[in-house]
Amino acid sequence: MNTLKKYEFILEGLDCANCANKIQYKFTENINYYNVVVNFNTLKLSFETEDDFEVDLDEVSRVVKSLEPDVIVHYIDEHYKEVVTHDDENEHVHDEHCEHEHEMHHEHEDDKEEHNHDVENKTSKTKKKNNNLLRILCGLIVMLTIALVDMPEEYSLVLSIVAYIILLFRTTKNAIKLLKSKVIEENFLITVSCIGAFIIGERFEGLMVIFLYEIGKYLEDKAVNNTRKSIAELMDIRPEYANLLHKNHEHKVDPSQVNIGDIIVVKQGEKIPLDGIVVEGEASLNTASLTGESKPVDVKIEDRVLSGSINVNGLINVRVTEKYEDSTVAKILHLVENATDKKAKTETFVNRASRIYTPVVLILALLVAIGLPVALDITYTESIYRALIFLVVSCPCAIVISVPLSYFSGIGKASKKGILIKGSNYIDAVRDIKYIAFDKTGTLTKGKFEVEKVKVYDKDFSEDEVLEYAAYGESFSNHPLAIAILDEYSKTINKDRISGYKEVAGNGITYKYDNKKVKIGNAEFTGAKEEKTNGTCIYIKLDDIVIGSIILSDTIKEESKSAITALNKLGIKTMMFTGDNVEVAKTVASIIGIKEVKAEMLPNDKYNEIEKLIKNKTKGNVAFVGDGINDAPVLALADVGIAMGGIGASSAIEASDVVIMTDNLNKVAETIKLSKFVTRVIKQNLMFAFLVKLIVLELSVFGLAQMWMAIFADVGVTLLTILNTMRILWKRK
Repeated sequence: MNTLKKYEFILEGLDCANCANKIQYKFTENINYYNVVVNFNTLKLSFETEDDFEVDLDEVSRVVKSLEPDVIVHYIDEHYKEVVTHDDENEHVHDEHCEHEHEMHHEHEDDKEEHNHDVENKTSKTKKKNNNLLRILCGLIVMLTIALVDMPEEYSLVLSIVAYIILLFRTTKNAIKLLKSKVIEENFLITVSCIGAFIIGERFEGLMVIFLYEIGKYLEDKAVNNTRKSIAELMDIRPEYANLLHKNHEHKVDPSQVNIGDIIVVKQGEKIPLDGIVVEGEASLNTASLTGESKPVDVKIEDRVLSGSINVNGLINVRVTEKYEDSTVAKILHLVENATDKKAKTETFVNRASRIYTPVVLILALLVAIGLPVALDITYTESIYRALIFLVVSCPCAIVISVPLSYFSGIGKASKKGILIKGSNYIDAVRDIKYIAFDKTGTLTKGKFEVEKVKVYDKDFSEDEVLEYAAYGESFSNHPLAIAILDEYSKTINKDRISGYKEVAGNGITYKYDNKKVKIGNAEFTGAKEEKTNGTCIYIKLDDIVIGSIILSDTIKEESKSAITALNKLGIKTMMFTGDNVEVAKTVASIIGIKEVKAEMLPNDKYNEIEKLIKNKTKGNVAFVGDGINDAPVLALADVGIAMGGIGASSAIEASDVVIMTDNLNKVAETIKLSKFVTRVIKQNLMFAFLVKLIVLELSVFGLAQMWMAIFADVGVTLLTILNTMRILWKRK
């Protein structure tokens, strides 16, 4: 197969989750499209094609409009960064592409063009909404006139027809368009129900149905948009501009125009637009939008800063180290915006069930209309009326819409807390965690070692010489133990004296120092007699003699004990997997409350142990919590890989399913609790929607339901489930 090219489209005006599913299903039928996803939350259609396949953008727009006539399709061209709008009534192209220019007049022209386009779009949307609301209010006035004014029957009939035309026109127009594409959905069902009510003499009730439906859809659209807006506000970390320093002058530019190595100025109150290193000044940064932590972080020259942080005090110049598309804020936004592309089993099941639900209810409606007069002593007029109620109830919007919104709200809420969940499916996976294995160093402990003691075993050597041999060997490593030894040695190292350096994973290192063979590592690797200590002990062997050892200590994180206690209360079995010695591991575990410990493990031992746990588990999922760098294979293997302290670490984001953006272990339990809450809200919504629809259907069979009840079972229930979903965004803990 050739390489795949990805296409993305914004579906402006898509307000029906069931229709989103139909669009996805329709594009999936095309054998040239792979990995088709319609994300109702972000209004995005995406698919991939082979690189040599030419996609007809107009055809894409026509297919979408055949299913949703009011939707406007925008094609996002990632290469040129332009948005092409496909609209039969008003086709236009908006080009956002601009060269890397620093002259202010060019920037102002681009900003003005983009601003005018945005204003035009917002004005157009507002006009459509206002016109729609005005039409509904006009219909209501005519309805009230019919109900309250005493008039001859022929006048009432004429006004009823006028009201039907006003209220039913848009729905009927959409139904006709969709019928041409051989699609039966709620516009057709509502049209048939209202016209049917008119024909059998229930004129006013038919008007009530279309009025309640229209006002319900209007409120539903506002509720969905408000939910999306609330989530967008939670994730309001996208920088709007960068102050680019060029020839000692500042130029306000789009962050995407800044190159690696450029210098940007970040003033008090501004967001840091790109990742970089401070080259001048000092500042206090609010990183809450990235980490969920409110405590300010002070930075100075040579400190690393991340995009999305806010400068609350000070002025700094920053040398850019990553382009915008590779920056921390871009990675976070991409993960959150596309997380619900990975659909959970619940969502997939509901989507499949919704395709069956509507035709089943339609068949039942037909049976009710034809069969009830045979089974019961009622007229066909009455049976048709009851069947019309079935048609109104047959739309599965309330069932379909609440599920993706709930997952999207959960992912947005988690991101605000500094927790990145990479897909809806991982919310379900986190919810079902029953076993969690923790790495020790850097996860349960701070991973910042200090040399506690240097021991000499051979009288021909001093403590300084033992430390020197260790420091020269560790000078090639970035391991926390190596950094601690180098900090303790604090002298200049001449690497020309080192040769034959070799690292033996999980054991230690060998090298030659002035032609002397040196081994540094654990007791087994060096052949030393193991010492019992509460610290981590490494041994130094020169030629055939173990000349000494260095004992290093690590500090347990303050929140480790409370985090493990919280997980134990949730009924989760906690374990520790570490390469450290047994004594150290048991001491740490006993302090924080972990019962099961496996120590002196090589990286492949952790992998094999997780594999065994997954194979032998009786229920639930197995999670592994690590630093996301050394434990990448284990994080990828576990049912749920949770990386700690993942700010800006691409290895953490790539290897894990959940990224905790700080080192705060309490967020692991928070993630599990949030996942359980999201699931609970989804179950409430589904049970409520199914129950109300079922009750109305049963009542209608026995003639105890009216058509307004069916409308409540459709749009009314949808509104209530959306409001219930918003509890996820309002949740404080």
